[in-house]
Amino acid sequence: MPLDGEYEPSPEKWVRDQVELYERTGGREGNTLLDRGLPVVLFSTRGAKSGKVRKNPLMRVEHDGAYAMVASQGGAPKHPTWYHNVKAHPDQVTVQDGPEPWDGVAREATGQEKAEWWERAVAAFPDYADYQRKTDREIPLFIVERKN
Repeated sequence: MPLDGEYEPSPEKWVRDQVELYERTGGREGNTLLDRGLPVVLFSTRGAKSGKVRKNPLMRVEHDGAYAMVASQGGAPKHPTWYHNVKAHPDQVTVQDGPEPWDGVAREATGQEKAEWWERAVAAFPDYADYQRKTDREIPLFIVERKN
């Protein structure tokens, strides 16, 4: 089930528009990075401070039914705001890759697991490697699996 509660749309117009299009069409439209045509997945999280539902299209990095959330922020010096949401509420993440969203549980990957998932992420979206070179912070990566 999608997260319940008040939805707080992104302050970024392109994110609001893409989320709306993705949800309205069950993922048939709005399912790619707008200027590149690479696939995206819609993630919903619970706001760390507000408790409101937040939604973000992120690059589709999938392996054996699990999905990665890469907190790259384009190589910015700070984590994206959704990173803090997932850290605060790792059991309140919804994944939508197509028409049906599902409930997931996130965990931050470390060590060898992170290295394997980072390779998958860079294969799906090569810019991640450039983003890591641009920033002094280690870009976090969460793995989201279906909630049992």
